[in-house]
Amino acid sequence: MKSNKKHLSSGIAIGVVGTLIASAVVGITIVYTGAYNVAATEDHQPLVRWALETSMKTSVAGRASSISPPEFSEQMISSGGREYQAMCQHCHGGPGVEKSEWARGMLPQPPHLPDVVTEWQAREVFWLVKHGVRMSAMPAFGPTHDDEHIWALTAFVMQLPGMTAQRYAEFGQGNSAAGHH
Repeated sequence: MKSNKKHLSSGIAIGVVGTLIASAVVGITIVYTGAYNVAATEDHQPLVRWALETSMKTSVAGRASSISPPEFSEQMISSGGREYQAMCQHCHGGPGVEKSEWARGMLPQPPHLPDVVTEWQAREVFWLVKHGVRMSAMPAFGPTHDDEHIWALTAFVMQLPGMTAQRYAEFGQGNSAAGHH
């Protein structure tokens, strides 16, 4: 009886090791043969898309969990609106404003923020703006903008759901954003 358990354990171990080696060979083959199409004209396979999106969301949530957002003032929101129109509207559009034509050729597609920002907490939006997202064309604004500007932008972005096109257009009137653009 002991001998059968030993053979079974050995067989399982050999099966696991064999599976790992085969998986590594397949992965290396895909990487070095260029078998995976990286063209921006074709989306990822559904499993890859799920893995990338899930990894991104959990990574952001974990890294942003200790960030404490400030109270958002009307001045912050107004300043953030000008920043958004100068830096973000090209890719993400806005209420009544489509993203730029060239941004429609990006994969992954930049989300239309008025439609999706409710999926994120303010601290997560701040983290995304400050640090960007690799391999997505979302730049990191932290190296070029201080936290005050990033919080202003975050304050505005959090107001986008339900904002009318008329209200959105009002943010473009007045002084230009803080000279970073």
